[in-house]
Amino acid sequence: MTWLVVGLGNPGPSYAATRHNVGYHVTDELAARMGGRFSSLKAARADVVSGLLTGHRTVLGRSRGYMNESGGAVSALVKYYDVPVEQLIVIHDELDLPLGSLRCKRGGGDNGHNGLKSIRQSLGTGDFLRVRFGIGRPPGQQPVHDFVLKPFAKTERTEADIVTQEAADAVESLVTVGLEKTQSAFNS
Repeated sequence: MTWLVVGLGNPGPSYAATRHNVGYHVTDELAARMGGRFSSLKAARADVVSGLLTGHRTVLGRSRGYMNESGGAVSALVKYYDVPVEQLIVIHDELDLPLGSLRCKRGGGDNGHNGLKSIRQSLGTGDFLRVRFGIGRPPGQQPVHDFVLKPFAKTERTEADIVTQEAADAVESLVTVGLEKTQSAFNS
């Protein structure tokens, strides 16, 4: 049985350090733990790492397109690797959780997140596992779009790095012990 773990983000160096790319950061950490490097899978317009994560066959993926186009790549990866939606884990930034918070769940709406919206439309369901990485709300009147496309402030970087490690731990937990035990251990 194969697990598919997808980190949401935008491609390219100009987006690499942004809040919107926390999914990419977590999959980078997981790839390091697996001893793998991302390579291109043209059939899915995605970059992937395939191997063992805590002894379970796992594919890490991330779209080569922008956040709002994530669904096409995720759907292609699900089909290419023949992964049931119950074995799909999506890691994404979450405005409604403060920085330092992490939540795991199955299903739910997209809550205005364009990456989740695209995935739900492409798969025809939102009933996949999610690792929600809290980034907080923008200060003052700053538009959400500007906020998510900015890097973490220096004062936030350490906390973001800690949550990246915890999110990778949560993915490993989902794969090994399931949602209920993972929620008990990680939902802050």
